[in-house]
Amino acid sequence: MTILTEAPSTAAEIYATARLGLYIDGEWRTGAAGRVFDVLNPATNEVIGQVPRAETSDLDDALAAAERAFPLWRDTSAFEKSRILLKAVALLRERAPEIGRLMAIEQGKPLKDAVTEVTRVSGTLEWCAQESRRLYGRIIPTDVDTSLTVRYEPVGVVGAIVPWNFPAGSPMRKMSAAISAGCALVIKASQEVPATVCALAEVFHDAGLPKGVLNLVFGRGAETSEHLIDSPATRLIAFTGSVPVGKQLNARAGALMKPTIMELGGHAPVIIAADADPVQAARRTSAAKWANAGQVCTSPSRIFVHESIAAEFTAELVRLAAELVVGEPLAEGVTMGPLINEKRVEATEHLVQDAVAHGATVAFGGERLSGEGRAEGGYYYAPTILTGVPLDAEVMSEEPFGPIAPITTFTDLDEAIRIANSLPFGLAAYGFTESASTADILARGFEAGILSINHCGGSVTEAPSGGVKESGLGRESGPEGVQAYLITKRVSHKLR
Repeated sequence: MTILTEAPSTAAEIYATARLGLYIDGEWRTGAAGRVFDVLNPATNEVIGQVPRAETSDLDDALAAAERAFPLWRDTSAFEKSRILLKAVALLRERAPEIGRLMAIEQGKPLKDAVTEVTRVSGTLEWCAQESRRLYGRIIPTDVDTSLTVRYEPVGVVGAIVPWNFPAGSPMRKMSAAISAGCALVIKASQEVPATVCALAEVFHDAGLPKGVLNLVFGRGAETSEHLIDSPATRLIAFTGSVPVGKQLNARAGALMKPTIMELGGHAPVIIAADADPVQAARRTSAAKWANAGQVCTSPSRIFVHESIAAEFTAELVRLAAELVVGEPLAEGVTMGPLINEKRVEATEHLVQDAVAHGATVAFGGERLSGEGRAEGGYYYAPTILTGVPLDAEVMSEEPFGPIAPITTFTDLDEAIRIANSLPFGLAAYGFTESASTADILARGFEAGILSINHCGGSVTEAPSGGVKESGLGRESGPEGVQAYLITKRVSHKLR
């Protein structure tokens, strides 16, 4: 494992050029009380900016703006909606390098990955913009004197709440689907990574999105989220985040009979069957495991390997971890950056220590990178591979959301599937096999909303993603992702 510790001196200068503000009714503003959140660089723990904190009056202004904008945007033709959104797509692709730099600085993912994320979300918006022209209703044959049709109409004002780990991806999944469906929205983004989402709002503004259709705020989690849910203006709540918070928000929305889209946490199992290629499985698992330093809700986080190929799989996984370049996100060649904050480092340390106390072995990593191993003050933790991890270790039941790959072995495939399904989560699951019949067993057996065979791919733009059990409600992406922001209206018309 190579470690690059020199912080690019330009990081603070680049970030100083970012627009940080509340975007309400087509205008940029500060919070009513002038309060702010500090923005930290996770590579150095230095304050690099401040973003306004929305007060209740700011939230009410944003909600009122969305209410005013909704009827106008709802009634805008599908062709005009699509034209505006496709212009935003072009602007996103043009600005991807600069937006990616801001993301790398504030969130910690390597620059190449950050730019790729921006480019990818331009594809998300493009797909949804095109889908906005395909929101067909239908005609139902019935009695000769009655016309029976089904119409799909936007639900109204949406309240959206998104986390920090994908500063462009998480907001855009809400923005693109809701706006393409004809809704207006107020989105609360993470104050830890504000520059990226502010840049997205600028793109929509410059593309000509009517004022009030998109409103962006930053605020304290529960305080802001609860106000969005409780407001009579909002007709749907879309949330991405942890299971405990999702349960609380869903219960609050349910008390008001408001529908929700909940993309919550997971603890993705990977089953490498006896007939799998262990080297290929290790390479594809490795690529997904260390992405974003493991801070991904679909990250492979419980690895079950058949005992006959465990040694070969583990050796390749360790070899690949040793090739990682950990360091400053803007430094050339870096493949893994810091974690987002001290809390994530402490949580990672705890899970590793607990696993070792239960009998696991550290095959690679297992330590915070300090001194010469990191930039002073940065939140770095080594990519960590644990072997012989017992099922009663916390890491096998608690989502690590960090750079930990816990490995355990199995002999019976049915038992491995049973263990994989034994947790209350069901977001993503992965399997490796060279057998079509084994692939079918895995596809049928896994309890998850996102399933990949012979790779660890997560969400894609053109197909639905979402969880089962405690990992969420509803689906994002694909036609289902746009339809989630529509209501179904049945119209029966007596002709005579």
